[in-house]
Amino acid sequence: QVQLVESGGGLVQAGDSLRLSCAASGRTFSSYAMGWFRQAPGKERDFVAAISYRGGRTIYADSVKGRFTISRDNAKNTVYLQMNSLKPEDTAIYYCAASMAVGRTTSAYDYWGQGTQVTVSS
Repeated sequence: QVQLVESGGGLVQAGDSLRLSCAASGRTFSSYAMGWFRQAPGKERDFVAAISYRGGRTIYADSVKGRFTISRDNAKNTVYLQMNSLKPEDTAIYYCAASMAVGRTTSAYDYWGQGTQVTVSS
């Protein structure tokens, strides 16, 4: 199994940037596509971004295109989410997840981290 631990969340002002990190356990990290999801109170868990197992293919939700960048460093067993130009509507708990293939739905992912809170004030 893969264990995932997110870090890097916090409280920022609109327009600021944050970089989230997700550290994975095990040698098999490089075999998984990785994704980021977010969930605001009372809302569904929504897709944010995903990256293929080698890092050559990325996909994004329309709401974050041009602002967020997903990347990975397989040597460090870590996936990142660089978030720029943050908006109050980005406020949510952000979750890292691992999948056998790149996807936009929660059902495609087998392993999940505990989440990290991102709060953007106006």
